Amino acid sequence: MTWQPKKILVGVDGSEQSVAATRVALKLARISGGEVTVITVVRPPEGWWGLEGSPPSPEALASAVAAGQREILDRLREALGDEAAGLTTVEELGDPTTAILAACEREQIDLLVIGRRGAGLVERVMLGSVADRLAHQAPCPLLIVPDTEDV
Repeated sequence: MTWQPKKILVGVDGSEQSVAATRVALKLARISGGEVTVITVVRPPEGWWGLEGSPPSPEALASAVAAGQREILDRLREALGDEAAGLTTVEELGDPTTAILAACEREQIDLLVIGRRGAGLVERVMLGSVADRLAHQAPCPLLIVPDTEDV
Protein backbone atom coordinates (compact mmCIF):
# COMPACT_ATOMS: atom_id res chain seq x y z
CA MET A 1 0.00 0.00 0.00
CA THR A 2 1.28 3.45 -0.91
CA TRP A 3 0.91 6.39 1.47
CA GLN A 4 -1.17 9.12 -0.13
CA PRO A 5 -1.70 12.27 1.93
CA LYS A 6 -5.28 13.50 1.63
CA LYS A 7 -5.01 16.58 3.85
CA ILE A 8 -1.98 18.75 3.14
CA LEU A 9 -1.21 21.95 5.03
CA VAL A 10 1.27 24.52 3.68
CA GLY A 11 2.71 27.29 5.84
CA VAL A 12 3.05 30.48 3.80
CA ASP A 13 4.68 33.77 4.69
CA GLY A 14 4.84 35.64 1.39
CA SER A 15 8.34 34.43 0.54
CA GLU A 16 9.35 32.76 -2.73
CA GLN A 17 10.13 29.65 -0.69
CA SER A 18 6.53 29.44 0.52
CA VAL A 19 5.28 29.78 -3.07
CA ALA A 20 7.57 26.87 -4.05
CA ALA A 21 6.29 24.84 -1.09
CA THR A 22 2.70 25.48 -2.19
CA ARG A 23 3.50 24.33 -5.73
CA VAL A 24 4.98 21.09 -4.38
CA ALA A 25 1.93 20.54 -2.16
CA LEU A 26 -0.42 21.10 -5.10
CA LYS A 27 1.51 18.56 -7.19
CA LEU A 28 1.34 16.01 -4.39
CA ALA A 29 -2.38 16.64 -3.93
CA ARG A 30 -3.02 16.05 -7.63
CA ILE A 31 -1.19 12.72 -7.42
CA SER A 32 -2.89 11.58 -4.20
CA GLY A 33 -6.33 13.09 -4.78
CA GLY A 34 -5.84 15.21 -1.70
CA GLU A 35 -6.69 18.75 -0.75
CA VAL A 36 -4.37 21.65 0.08
CA THR A 37 -4.89 24.24 2.77
CA VAL A 38 -2.52 27.16 3.14
CA ILE A 39 -2.03 28.80 6.51
CA THR A 40 -0.60 32.23 7.06
CA VAL A 41 0.26 33.36 10.56
CA VAL A 42 0.94 36.99 11.33
CA ARG A 43 2.87 37.75 14.47
CA PRO A 44 1.73 41.12 15.81
CA PRO A 45 4.90 43.15 16.26
CA GLU A 46 5.44 44.20 19.83
CA GLY A 47 5.74 47.93 20.17
CA TRP A 48 4.72 48.61 16.58
CA TRP A 49 2.89 51.69 17.85
CA GLY A 50 6.18 53.30 18.89
CA LEU A 51 8.17 53.66 22.06
CA GLU A 52 6.15 56.49 23.50
CA GLY A 53 2.74 55.66 22.02
CA SER A 54 -0.08 53.65 23.44
CA PRO A 55 -1.13 50.24 22.17
CA PRO A 56 -3.38 50.24 19.12
CA SER A 57 -7.09 49.71 19.49
CA PRO A 58 -8.29 46.16 18.87
CA GLU A 59 -9.89 47.42 15.64
CA ALA A 60 -6.63 48.96 14.41
CA LEU A 61 -4.68 45.79 15.24
CA ALA A 62 -7.26 43.57 13.53
CA SER A 63 -7.21 45.80 10.47
CA ALA A 64 -3.40 45.75 10.25
CA VAL A 65 -3.28 41.96 10.67
CA ALA A 66 -6.01 41.39 8.06
CA ALA A 67 -4.18 43.66 5.62
CA GLY A 68 -0.92 41.76 6.17
CA GLN A 69 -2.60 38.41 5.64
CA ARG A 70 -4.43 39.63 2.53
CA GLU A 71 -1.13 40.85 1.08
CA ILE A 72 0.54 37.46 1.68
CA LEU A 73 -2.37 35.50 0.20
CA ASP A 74 -2.78 37.90 -2.75
CA ARG A 75 0.92 37.51 -3.61
CA LEU A 76 0.58 33.74 -3.39
CA ARG A 77 -2.49 33.68 -5.64
CA GLU A 78 -0.77 35.99 -8.13
CA ALA A 79 2.36 33.81 -8.22
CA LEU A 80 0.34 30.61 -8.65
CA GLY A 81 -2.20 31.91 -11.15
CA ASP A 82 -4.69 29.21 -12.11
CA GLU A 83 -2.95 26.73 -9.79
CA ALA A 84 -4.42 28.63 -6.83
CA ALA A 85 -7.98 27.62 -7.70
CA GLY A 86 -9.48 25.52 -4.97
CA LEU A 87 -6.97 26.39 -2.27
CA THR A 88 -8.44 26.68 1.21
CA THR A 89 -6.91 29.37 3.39
CA VAL A 90 -6.54 29.67 7.14
CA GLU A 91 -5.46 32.95 8.68
CA GLU A 92 -4.07 33.01 12.20
CA LEU A 93 -2.56 35.52 14.58
CA GLY A 94 0.33 34.69 16.90
CA ASP A 95 3.45 32.58 16.92
CA PRO A 96 3.80 30.80 13.54
CA THR A 97 5.09 27.51 14.95
CA THR A 98 2.39 27.28 17.61
CA ALA A 99 -0.41 28.17 15.17
CA ILE A 100 0.79 25.71 12.51
CA LEU A 101 1.12 22.88 15.04
CA ALA A 102 -2.38 23.60 16.36
CA ALA A 103 -3.80 23.59 12.82
CA CYS A 104 -2.13 20.23 12.11
CA GLU A 105 -3.78 18.71 15.17
CA ARG A 106 -7.16 20.40 14.69
CA GLU A 107 -7.47 19.51 10.99
CA GLN A 108 -5.85 16.06 11.31
CA ILE A 109 -3.30 16.94 8.64
CA ASP A 110 -1.54 14.07 6.84
CA LEU A 111 1.38 16.15 5.54
CA LEU A 112 2.80 19.53 6.46
CA VAL A 113 4.77 21.35 3.75
CA ILE A 114 6.92 24.44 4.31
CA GLY A 115 9.74 26.29 2.63
CA ARG A 116 13.21 25.94 4.08
CA ARG A 117 13.57 29.66 4.67
CA GLY A 118 11.16 32.54 4.74
CA ALA A 119 11.70 34.90 7.60
CA GLY A 120 14.27 37.63 7.48
CA LEU A 121 17.73 37.14 8.99
CA VAL A 122 16.96 39.12 12.15
CA GLU A 123 13.88 37.05 12.92
CA ARG A 124 15.76 33.77 12.32
CA VAL A 125 18.57 34.82 14.65
CA MET A 126 16.26 36.12 17.37
CA LEU A 127 13.48 33.54 17.20
CA GLY A 128 14.97 30.54 15.44
CA SER A 129 13.77 29.05 12.21
CA VAL A 130 10.11 28.08 12.03
CA ALA A 131 11.17 25.20 9.77
CA ASP A 132 13.65 24.00 12.38
CA ARG A 133 11.11 24.14 15.19
CA LEU A 134 8.48 22.36 13.10
CA ALA A 135 10.99 19.65 12.18
CA HIS A 136 11.26 18.83 15.88
CA GLN A 137 7.61 19.22 16.84
CA ALA A 138 5.35 18.39 13.86
CA PRO A 139 2.69 15.80 14.71
CA CYS A 140 2.65 14.52 11.13
CA PRO A 141 5.17 14.00 8.32
CA LEU A 142 6.90 17.24 7.34
CA LEU A 143 8.24 18.09 3.89
CA ILE A 144 10.71 20.98 3.85
CA VAL A 145 11.05 22.30 0.32
CA PRO A 146 14.57 23.52 -0.54
CA ASP A 147 15.35 26.89 -2.08
CA THR A 148 14.95 26.19 -5.76
CA GLU A 149 13.49 27.77 -8.81
CA ASP A 150 12.88 24.37 -10.42
CA VAL A 151 10.01 23.33 -8.16
